[in-house]
Formats: sequence, structure tokens, C-alpha cells
Amino acid sequence: MLLLYVLAATILNSLVALIGAFSLLLRRNVFDKFIFSMIAFASGALLAGAFFHLLAESMEQLNSNAFYLLMLGFIFFFFLEKILRWRHCHNVKCKIHAFTYLSLLGDAVHNFIDGVVIGASFLVSLHFGFITTLLIILHEIPQELGDFAVLVYGGWKKHKALLANFLVQLTCIVGALIVFFVHTTTFIYVLLAFSAGGFLYIASSDLIPELHKQEGIRTWLSFLWFLFGIALLLCFKLFLH
Repeated sequence: MLLLYVLAATILNSLVALIGAFSLLLRRNVFDKFIFSMIAFASGALLAGAFFHLLAESMEQLNSNAFYLLMLGFIFFFFLEKILRWRHCHNVKCKIHAFTYLSLLGDAVHNFIDGVVIGASFLVSLHFGFITTLLIILHEIPQELGDFAVLVYGGWKKHKALLANFLVQLTCIVGALIVFFVHTTTFIYVLLAFSAGGFLYIASSDLIPELHKQEGIRTWLSFLWFLFGIALLLCFKLFLH
């Protein structure tokens, strides 16, 4: 039964890759408002999830060692972004066509890690699995929209870009199955602390800086969405744990 929950969570996460089709139905100004709100909300949720859920859960087993693993996770995600260039190329001199394939490779690694985290979280508890899946989906939505835009900008047909994003997203399922069938209790909590560092890096390095690009009233609206993301994950911690 637990395996079915893991499969359902990873399949749901994989379907997020198709959200690019949603952007085709929106006018540009509406889409921009949606994506900034989503980025702000995801930023707060990821930070709160990293500290209130992943790190807190791992500290119950690992004590202060969890902080070293959190830092290691932060460094690892920074290293991956440097090597695989996860961040979108905004420089007009960048070789966009070559970058599209590199972007897909980075996304495959990223999704595999997401699957490992989802699988490990369900081995802790169903509640923890649901929370972790929610966190991963929240940060996947703006990322997949961005990945879709990069592929289209790089010369891919829209339907081909959607299919490629979806196939790459399926590596999430592979990661979940591996950790589900090959695991130890200590490894699971090590992985949770390590993943907290990854979530912290994504929120602070990739998402929050995007919010500083806004001006006027939208700056404060995004800040409210940011606080709402934190508040929601805190409520989950206090009332659903």
C-alpha cells in the first residue's frame, strides 16, 4: 500500500511537467502575475518546509549532525547548478540551442533527487510524505514553466518541449523506487537533512532573487505571498503533525 502512495506522489509530480500547456492559454501580463505569485509562495513554503519539517524531523534522529548535512546539501545543489547550469541563460550571447539539452540533463538529475526525497519521506510517515510531495510540487511549478519557456526559446516546437519535459520528469519515479527498495533508517534521515539544504538553496538562490525584480505594489504583494507560504507550512507542522 505504501508503494502505491509513493508511485501516486511521483506520478503527480511528473504531471507538473505538462503545466507549460497552461501558459499557452494565458495572456502575457496575466501569466507574469501568476508566475511571480507562485514563485513568492513557493519561496516561503520551501524555506518553512526545510526548517520546520525536513530539518526538524532529521534532528530527532541525528541531533546537531543534521546541520552539517544541511550545509552539505546546500553546497551540493550549488555545485550541481554550477556544473549543469540549472539557472536559465538570460544572456543573448549564450548558445541557447546547446543549452536546451544541458537544461534537460540538469532537470533529469534534479527530478531524480526529488524522487529519492519523496520515497524517503513516505518511509518516515504518510503525513511526512504528503508534506514533502507538496513542497516539491510547489518548487517544480515555476521551474517547469521556466524550463518549457527555455526549450521553446531554444527552437523547440511547443508539443516537443512539453513531451521532453514530461519524459525527463519521469526520472522522479526512478529515484523514488530506488530509495524505497534499497534503504536504511539512518540513511533516510540523512537524506532529509541533506534535502533541507537543497530546498534552502533553491529558495534563497533561485526564487527569492526573482522577487526583487518587481516594483511598486507588486513587491509587497509578492512579500505577502511569501509570508503565506511560510504560514501554511507552519500550520501543517502545528496542526497536522
